[in-house]
Amino acid sequence: MNKQQLLKQYFGYDTFREGQEYLIDSILEGRDVLGIMPTGAGKSICYQIPALLMDGITLVISPLISLMKDQVEGLNQAGLHAAYLNSSLTMGQYRKALAYAKEGRYPIIYVAPERLLTEEFLDFALHTSIVMVAVDEAHCVSQWGQDFRPSYLKITEFIEKLPARPVVAAFTATATREVKEDIIDILLLQNPALVTTGFDRKNLYFGVMAPKNRYGTVKNYLENHPQSSGIIYCLTRKAVEEVWEKLVQDGFWAAKYHAGLSDRERKNSQEDFIYDRKPLMVATNAFGMGIDKSNVRFVLHYGMPKNLESYYQEAGRAGRDGEPAECILLYSGQDVVTNQFFIENNQDNQELDEMVRQTVMERDRERLRRMTFYCFTNECLRDYILRYFGEYGENYCSNCSNCLTQFEKVEVTDWAKALIGCVRSTRQRYGASVIIDTVHGASTAKIRNYHMNENFYYGMLSKVPTYKLHKVMNYLLLHEYLAVTDDAYMIVKLTEKSRSVLEEDEPIVMKMAKDKEPEVKVKSGKARIENEAADRSVFEKLRALRMEIAREEKVPPYIVFSDKTLTYMSIIQPKTREEMLTVSGVGEYKVEKYGERFLDCLRQIQTLPEE
Repeated sequence: MNKQQLLKQYFGYDTFREGQEYLIDSILEGRDVLGIMPTGAGKSICYQIPALLMDGITLVISPLISLMKDQVEGLNQAGLHAAYLNSSLTMGQYRKALAYAKEGRYPIIYVAPERLLTEEFLDFALHTSIVMVAVDEAHCVSQWGQDFRPSYLKITEFIEKLPARPVVAAFTATATREVKEDIIDILLLQNPALVTTGFDRKNLYFGVMAPKNRYGTVKNYLENHPQSSGIIYCLTRKAVEEVWEKLVQDGFWAAKYHAGLSDRERKNSQEDFIYDRKPLMVATNAFGMGIDKSNVRFVLHYGMPKNLESYYQEAGRAGRDGEPAECILLYSGQDVVTNQFFIENNQDNQELDEMVRQTVMERDRERLRRMTFYCFTNECLRDYILRYFGEYGENYCSNCSNCLTQFEKVEVTDWAKALIGCVRSTRQRYGASVIIDTVHGASTAKIRNYHMNENFYYGMLSKVPTYKLHKVMNYLLLHEYLAVTDDAYMIVKLTEKSRSVLEEDEPIVMKMAKDKEPEVKVKSGKARIENEAADRSVFEKLRALRMEIAREEKVPPYIVFSDKTLTYMSIIQPKTREEMLTVSGVGEYKVEKYGERFLDCLRQIQTLPEE
């Protein structure tokens, strides 16, 4: 069987996606590879198909138990044998899995990096033919990556102990230039075939909102998307508990997930979500890596993450099936302070020496600054993300909140001069809110205590709405006419560009929303599986059958068929086995297993009298 036949028979696809075939061919030629492909681009197929064609065992090194379980479940459901070795197994289960592996039952074995150098696993690896080591979430090897894991540094030591060097294949969804170079250097990739398919996922809508009532905004969103499954990310465990409790009180079926729960509680919550028993998940960033739930229609961030890598990875858990999905960030200035606290008190890098740890901390502060700018830029949000990862395209995507808001160019030179001049006159001692309140002429206790009501600039911009002053301040920070310190107080400082405005009369022109501060309206329908050609009632009947099968087999519904496959099925409405095989995502194995039941369901629908 060749790669094309494997793709169709076990995965149900007729053609490879961008980059997949080149990576597969390179691996089969014995060449190391590095694939940087966005979530949902099909990275796993790039090492799974070669693993089935190579004579020996492929080890897939993966950081999380949930990721391994999900991948192995999917392979087994497709008729392929695979296993995972991690701490979720009892010692008896672990040794039994190793024994089966020695017998050659599993061409693919998933393993946690912590297991690689244990005596028992090394004994297995040294007496078995390991032909490929696939490193998933490869950015974890880099100290500049957002999820650096010291255990990933053990991978090269493990490979060096093997009697013959296997092909090394590395994959990640998010990598800046520095992280990409780190992956190649640290994993000692030899003349690797490189594929970067691009970070743009056009099916995702991006939005940023700064609502006064975050929970009210979330509740309103969920009420407008009653049939959708989604994730609500919170910055802290406390926020998870508070949001989850309110949702349950308001009648929503929601699960919760954070590191403060017991293993059993987290396991139950995760299964409730992926089995669609509870369509909503409220979680910290501890949840989601490797969860291949294809029908997540939205990801709401109940607070700003500490970097764009994390945000894009978490947001990317929406719309993995390629259907429209929404990624909306609810921003508050307090989020910056919270994230700065996390950076200053990070315990993840204690194994590093002090100099390197300080360098990593400085890099984290810079990442936070870039993340903050994302929240108040008026430019295309998608373009901002893509530029961060080194891609350049048009500054208009027509599918983000900024591109869908009407802006006009406004000269704000006088406003900018007042703000910068106020910073200078106070000897750069205060934060942005004090500066804005001063020029606006606020009569608060803080302003009086600081004697800012005696400042030359006090009340100079009293007729300008404060929300507009905030936008001008954000623009000045974004374009480095001003800067803020990295401490918790975020003191506003002058920069080299400040003088060009104050003394050289450099004009400041910026985009500003027309008329009034707009309430960002999420595009209705962008987070729903709506295809005018598809009969919605057919889709729902197919989905009910999928749920019935999933319960029988005790697997997540998307493991049976994805929502996208059911949508195609409802459009095509196949009548025979051959027609069923034309549906994207339906392979020969699944036709044998489920085909007749879905065909029967469609026949019943087709014979129902019209209402």
